Amino acid sequence: MWQEILPNTWESILSKIRSFGYSQKHAALVPAAALAVGGMLVYWLRSRNKIKTIEMGDGWWGSGERPVKGKEDESIRPFKIETSDKEIEDLHRRLEQARYTPPLEGAAFHYGFNSSYLQKVVAYWRNQFDWRKQVEVLNKYPHFKTTIEGIEIHFIHVKPSYVPHGRAVQPLLMVHGWPGSFYEFYKIIPLLTEPASHGMNEGDVVFEVICPSIPGYGFSEASHKQGFDSIAAARIFHKLMNRLGFKEYYLQGGDWGARITTDMAQMLPQSVKGLHLNLVFIPRRGLGRMISVMLGAYVPWLIGLTREDVRRIYPYVQKNIYDLLRESGYLHIQGTKPDTAGCGVNDSPVGLAAYILEKFSTWTDKSFLQKDDGDLERKYTLDELLTNVMIYWVTASIVPSMRFYKENLSKDPTLALNSRFGVHVPTGIAAFPQELAHTPQVWAKEVYKNIITYSYMPRGGHFAAFEEPRLLAQDIINFVRKVEHL
Repeated sequence: MWQEILPNTWESILSKIRSFGYSQKHAALVPAAALAVGGMLVYWLRSRNKIKTIEMGDGWWGSGERPVKGKEDESIRPFKIETSDKEIEDLHRRLEQARYTPPLEGAAFHYGFNSSYLQKVVAYWRNQFDWRKQVEVLNKYPHFKTTIEGIEIHFIHVKPSYVPHGRAVQPLLMVHGWPGSFYEFYKIIPLLTEPASHGMNEGDVVFEVICPSIPGYGFSEASHKQGFDSIAAARIFHKLMNRLGFKEYYLQGGDWGARITTDMAQMLPQSVKGLHLNLVFIPRRGLGRMISVMLGAYVPWLIGLTREDVRRIYPYVQKNIYDLLRESGYLHIQGTKPDTAGCGVNDSPVGLAAYILEKFSTWTDKSFLQKDDGDLERKYTLDELLTNVMIYWVTASIVPSMRFYKENLSKDPTLALNSRFGVHVPTGIAAFPQELAHTPQVWAKEVYKNIITYSYMPRGGHFAAFEEPRLLAQDIINFVRKVEHL
């Protein structure tokens, strides 16, 4: 066939081959070789259009070497949070011994947590906060532990008490971030597992909710090895869902939870029915993004920005950059020397509270730093805030939680490495106006290729499930309903 199509060219090729001492028989192999190479080229070109996934791999994060013999204990064990007189007495003693530096006049929260208000928080903590009562609150949902890759993974698993006939229950894994915990989801869980009972417009959607603690946070054991990053956490959570018997499930996350669940969607897309986020990690495209931002100030329609995008991004671009710099100092510390920075806050409950609660002020609403009390009690109660702090305190988990930054940032300083894989599962994004940075849908599409819902939320900030549980729950329900009816 080759000879018929290109007789002159073919004869020329054969002549050159013979001149190198090859026979007619060997020369006849050339077309076959060309076909093979061509086929490989076609395969390569086609493979470029296939969905790329993160390799799942395997890991061992337990102490010492991985056992050569024997299978890991895959049992699901009930777990209950407990406390003791000794634990509470030690806390009270440390609270009573705290030292304070007077704040600068009129500083409010501009220099960090205002020490005058901190003394009021500590007084409440010492004299009114009831940790035993809060332990009962924490134990109102079923807690479990299981061993995965050598470490104990803690999670709560809440099923609906009643499911209408013919309605499917959707498994939903919800992952928290820093400096939060599984406790962030306590107010949203009943809205998702019993939506009709709480006046939610649920349609035909009801969930059973699984909320794990990221390893190194709260009651999940920390890694004993270097290198535990979001991909390792994603793999462990996939294994957890598989161990619970789920072949397909939905994911939801904010903060580190958004990164972990995104990795999960990129790792095993066939298992992820849908991904819902209230924070979006996207690459900063350097000059291209800078030009896009500049054009957006004058011709936003040209680069796909909506009026709401413009309202959230402009005219305060420079101020937004300063806000990010001001609010990201912790990230640079934790991404480089977490153990050094963690020594003090792991030893002092007052230091721990100041370090954590300052974020619940300015990350909830940037304007709260104008207030002497950081407006902390506008959206949360002191019992709620201190319960989250206590989860870090009683487990001594602040240092391993801080290490998570170093493990991720040392490998991927821009947190954009995995964006090259793209996310192809159905995705829902809830854009809260007080989030640290606004990500327009047109930018999110660079990574999330199948956005089903994108919602401009009317109010709320970084800790969406904790601060605005009804808004977030309704957006999750609306997203899943659309996915289920695709």
